[in-house]
Amino acid sequence: MFSSTRPSSRRIPPLVRSLATESVPHPPNNVPPPIPDGSKSRPSRLYPRPRPVSRNQRQALPVLPPSFGRNQLLPVPNSTRALLENIVNSFEAPIRYAFAYGSGVFEQAGYDKPAAAQAKGTGGPMLDFVFAVTHPDHWHSINMHQYPGHYPLHARVFGSSFVSQVQAFGPGLWFNTYVPMDGVMIKYGVTTVDTLCADLLNWRTLYLAGRMHKPIRIIRDDARVRLTQQVNLASALRTALLTLPAQFMQRDLFSAIASISYAGDPRMLLPAENRGKVANMVTRQEAQFRELYWRLAQGLPGVRWGVDSEMIEQDTSAHARAAHLRKLPEGMLMRVHARAQGRGPPREADECAYWLRVAGDEALPSILRSEMSGIVGYPATVQSLKGVVSAGLIKSARYTVAKVGKYWKGSTTDPSTV
Repeated sequence: MFSSTRPSSRRIPPLVRSLATESVPHPPNNVPPPIPDGSKSRPSRLYPRPRPVSRNQRQALPVLPPSFGRNQLLPVPNSTRALLENIVNSFEAPIRYAFAYGSGVFEQAGYDKPAAAQAKGTGGPMLDFVFAVTHPDHWHSINMHQYPGHYPLHARVFGSSFVSQVQAFGPGLWFNTYVPMDGVMIKYGVTTVDTLCADLLNWRTLYLAGRMHKPIRIIRDDARVRLTQQVNLASALRTALLTLPAQFMQRDLFSAIASISYAGDPRMLLPAENRGKVANMVTRQEAQFRELYWRLAQGLPGVRWGVDSEMIEQDTSAHARAAHLRKLPEGMLMRVHARAQGRGPPREADECAYWLRVAGDEALPSILRSEMSGIVGYPATVQSLKGVVSAGLIKSARYTVAKVGKYWKGSTTDPSTV
């Protein structure tokens, strides 16, 4: 489409040079293997001889600046932090990146008890986790040996290869749900680091990227994921700005961002999800949303958002909107470009004029919302159907009943009064 190419680890660093943000030091997890000693190798018979290995080769992922991605590290109460870390540390299979999300971690309207209260056996929402691993087949093999009860009978019979193959369908996750650990009930999804980073950069499915638009608690960090997550957050901010007017409140921005991953989700069309979920989330998590996005907004052209202000102003001229539009993820740009074809001079004729025309189109906000629904719909449907395979019939039925209950509760509750 826009001469975009597949992202690679060598092209990731330039993507974040335009992000004005600060961060936290993070040591690299992977030490490069030692370079073979050329003096012990046999002389080559090739002519010309191969170029000798350089000992000063640039690493694919350099060490991040000391303060990079500080906005991603959201605080939680000490009791919640200890609980989350204990649960993740109990897994023997290697986890490169882990985060927890949802009403069990951050307060939402309609939920009275946080995760710490649940740990005391007094009830509360289920804790949701996502684990990013390197080799899913190997990971599930180890985990199945340690926690066979986390998997349904058919998954244990067919083995870890079957689980990893099912995981690869759709958005690329396998969920184990209704798992009791440390006195609480949890649900955890397993994906690969490659799948996670691809979605964060390109919005291939928006299943993982959309969840990470909202407040999450990082439990195990990874430099590559932190880098791509910063790009993901900036993409969500730019997309939301393109759908908003010249002046609006910060809550409107947070609602627009939180709605991205629910556009086109079949659970929102059926009685299988709380219709007031976005409002419930933004109402109680405004401080966390601001921590995620305020610093990023300071580096965007034409955006004015004061330190102590809840009012946001932006330049809505075609030039300013084109600057946002051109930096959207590849998955979104391909769809916008397809919708723009035939509505004016082609991009090849004058690229600058093309972007100004598309950015100045009054229908752009509705086009973006429509295309976000198109990205989310299919993978969300596939993942919902995969739940029957990954959880089994009994747990799937239990999970569906719980979701229907949330739907009816959301239909009769006003978030502003909770």
